[in-house]
Amino acid sequence: MTGTGDDEDGATYGATAQAAIRRPRMWWGRKGTAAKVEAYTRISFQFFPVIQLVTALFSLAPVPAGSALPVAGAVLVHTAIGLRLTGQALDWGAGRRAQPRRLLCLYVVWSFVGAAIAALVLVKLPNDPPDAYFTACAGTFVLFLAFGCGLGVLVLRTHRQSLLAVAVATLGGWLLGSALLPAPAAAALALSTLLSSGGLTLASRFSVWLLHAVYELDEARHTRARLAVAEERLRFGRDLHDVLGRNLSVIALKSELAVRLARRDRPEAVEQMEEVQRIAQESQREVREVVRGYREADLFTELLGAQGVLSAAGITCTVTGTPTGLPRPVQAALAWVVREAVTNVLRHGNAAHCRIALTVVPAGPRAKDRPAVAELTVENDGVPSATADSPGSNGGHGLAGLRERLAAEQGTLEAGPAGKSAFRLVARVPVPADEVAEAGVPAGGASERARQELE
Repeated sequence: MTGTGDDEDGATYGATAQAAIRRPRMWWGRKGTAAKVEAYTRISFQFFPVIQLVTALFSLAPVPAGSALPVAGAVLVHTAIGLRLTGQALDWGAGRRAQPRRLLCLYVVWSFVGAAIAALVLVKLPNDPPDAYFTACAGTFVLFLAFGCGLGVLVLRTHRQSLLAVAVATLGGWLLGSALLPAPAAAALALSTLLSSGGLTLASRFSVWLLHAVYELDEARHTRARLAVAEERLRFGRDLHDVLGRNLSVIALKSELAVRLARRDRPEAVEQMEEVQRIAQESQREVREVVRGYREADLFTELLGAQGVLSAAGITCTVTGTPTGLPRPVQAALAWVVREAVTNVLRHGNAAHCRIALTVVPAGPRAKDRPAVAELTVENDGVPSATADSPGSNGGHGLAGLRERLAAEQGTLEAGPAGKSAFRLVARVPVPADEVAEAGVPAGGASERARQELE
């Protein structure tokens, strides 16, 4: 992140992300990726019965009203059942309700009933003009069977069941046509039914497969986020083990030695117990440091970890600025801000972009009156109602704790909405001129590796 090129790239991406963050979000924008795909799929399938209704009504336009009304009524009933079936089928696919078997049976039965009505009307129609009447009723005949199969497969579990459904629709159409119509007409209707039902079945199965794939990807994204949190907990556990493991071993050995010396009435036993007491007190102090800040919160490591955790959760994260040169107390305070802010981004809302910017505002002409200020800004989108933790309020326990930590360094914290669907957190910590070091993080160790990866 050093150099003019990196700064320009970071500024360009930051401006783009900030524009996306501040763009107003309506009903569609507040949904996550999986919810958007589900809504799109649901709306598409809800249009299928409507398309059947419109197509059938246009097809029946040349038919005399007395013959067209029974077919149109059957189409209306079939459309209403289809609308209800698609909604329940998609809910069943998402695991929200039981399989709608009764509604599926009703839909399939009415598909054949409607096709039979269309065929009976076709038989009774006059032969003049034959082409227009035949096309109208034959098309409606095929629509009943094709949509009955194409939407019915939404309730089926396997591809074999879907292929069987296409075969049943085709065979049923041929048998029904053969009973009421001449053989050539029945064969033509069966072929049309095969092609139409096969195409709709393929589209339905592919849409359901795509929806399930998106569900799995969304679950994998949340799993990655949980694994990142678990990895952080393991790191905390390793720190505790490193602090307590050696000290407890020493305490056990010295206590055993003190017991043996005391049994022999040796005065060295008192010295050993005093050493045990000192090590125990030192262990208590180190444990407090670990619990309070993982020994010492490191800003380089936290910035790098924020990028990794947010990226693992599918959130685009950009980090600009480098903490090199900042005093250790300032870095530790800002590191806690990064840690708490990233936790809030993962827990609340449905963020797609996150921007972390670290800048140092230079000191004024009179450094004592106006020292340099390190400013850390964390801004994310995906907040449907960004009213909690607003500036001036106590917010949650996490933000209250951050204010206390920053207050110890004469710093301030501002947190609140940054538009209709964005949230911004700004932490400012003064940097006295006499405390600015050439390099705020010593070389070597994890912090140095983090610094190199960030830069």
